[in-house]
Amino acid sequence: MIVGLVIACEVAFWVLLAAGLAFRYALRMPRTGLALLLCEPLLEVVLFVATAIDLRNGAQPDWRHGLAAVYIGFTVGLGHSTVTWVDARVAHRFAGGPPPVRPPRYGTARAVHEWKVAGRWILAAAVALALLQGAIWYVGDAGDTGSLRGWQRSMLWVTGINVVIAASYTLFPKREPKREPKRADDREPAERR
Repeated sequence: MIVGLVIACEVAFWVLLAAGLAFRYALRMPRTGLALLLCEPLLEVVLFVATAIDLRNGAQPDWRHGLAAVYIGFTVGLGHSTVTWVDARVAHRFAGGPPPVRPPRYGTARAVHEWKVAGRWILAAAVALALLQGAIWYVGDAGDTGSLRGWQRSMLWVTGINVVIAASYTLFPKREPKREPKRADDREPAERR
């Protein structure tokens, strides 16, 4: 039941996103579109409640409950940036909005960007870790919580990988290639063309 609900929440996330953007841009109803986009967090609440009820009714905690916690964490940490990313591209493509801002490619600006991305992933992992720990405490000694602890280790890996990536851009910043100015004698005279 839990895996099906996680899949349903993921599908509903994209359906609500598409509907919200369609109302905002295609149907020119921005308030209705915003209302649909603001319904996104309700999906996580439904999943959280269903998982808690499943555990309360005596289900053994396993990978499915861990998956639900991880899904909620990732939606909390990355959901807003995903919606913003898609919204900017749809606005540009279909509503005459400005082109989406590209991330910086070089130097300190790129390092700052990577730390912001890492921060979102770390938030996602932290929420998942907290929910997993809550489930472990909720079940207590009565059940086997090994699979939940396995998910916690995975979230620590996610955190570590993102910190390493961001730190690499800080310690070894990519430098902008030097552009040599064109010299006047490099250009052909107009009469030779």
